[in-house]
Amino acid sequence: MEHNMGLYETPFNSMKSGRKKVEVRLNDEKRRKLRIGDTIRFTKVPESNETLTVEVIELREFPTFQEMYESIPASDFDAVGGSIDEMIARTYRIYTPEEEKAWGTVAIKIKLLEEY
Repeated sequence: MEHNMGLYETPFNSMKSGRKKVEVRLNDEKRRKLRIGDTIRFTKVPESNETLTVEVIELREFPTFQEMYESIPASDFDAVGGSIDEMIARTYRIYTPEEEKAWGTVAIKIKLLEEY
């Protein structure tokens, strides 16, 4: 099954280069439909002028972003050099602590697929 998601320019470019191996999301209704082997087509936002496709190779659920960031190496997020507190603060610019509490979080480990 293919899923569609938006991704801001910096993480999009990081994923495209192969440095970002794990995408961070709320474990909301849309993400609960993900299965290993599914594909995700990410569209760079806000321009929507570029896409990339990845395969889901692992899904790990966590109650909080902090627990996720403590369990997965920063290099998998292409976030080396930043503290966990900084990573959480950046995530809270996209998702609220209330959403995190309601849904929990999911780390989506991906493999970049070649574009044809």
